[in-house]
Amino acid sequence: MAGKVFTVAQQKGGAGKTTLAAHLAIAWTQLGHSVATVDIDPQGSLTRWFQVRRDATGGEPGFHHVQLAGWRTQGEVERLARDHDVVVIDSPPHAQTEARIAVRAGTLVIAPVQPSPMDLWAVHPTLDLARQEKRRLLLVLNRVPPRARIADELVAQVRALVAPPDVELAEAQVGNRTAYAGTLMTGLSVTEAARRTQAAAEMQALAQEILDRAG
Repeated sequence: MAGKVFTVAQQKGGAGKTTLAAHLAIAWTQLGHSVATVDIDPQGSLTRWFQVRRDATGGEPGFHHVQLAGWRTQGEVERLARDHDVVVIDSPPHAQTEARIAVRAGTLVIAPVQPSPMDLWAVHPTLDLARQEKRRLLLVLNRVPPRARIADELVAQVRALVAPPDVELAEAQVGNRTAYAGTLMTGLSVTEAARRTQAAAEMQALAQEILDRAG
């Protein structure tokens, strides 16, 4: 049986796409799943983190990783899905063709959205792309600040984008926490280096919810 393919996509740069992909990949390995990550973002941030992780773990990163040009994505993802339970694709922003290929390859598209006007406006192309490719999309509130009026208003606007079953909103939210970036700098994740923190609990909850929604 083929594994689940999760494409992390967001047309706006700086939305936390790669950070989310990395932490989720580790959370799924900790749940006992064999995981492969695919980096088709020309910036290569996920690949750089993998290299740091490989060094930090003595060459035992715990999952398989490949960096690809966009046109090779479909075939490579199909191959990886035959051998792994979960495949995570980190797709590029501002690259229509490559982003489309990544979305098409996914079982479920995961779109991180920060509670800011720019992110709210920028998520619409990703919504349109998922709709065109007939892929379900899960919005994930990312870098959510402590309770603030403007954040609550913007979260309400994100909820207005929900249109089940095609567009859903994750119940688990990811807070605006330094632990996410700090642990990645050492090649680790919050569920490894900061296991007893709220950040780790959030990521574990999100990882399980995504698996449950994917079926």
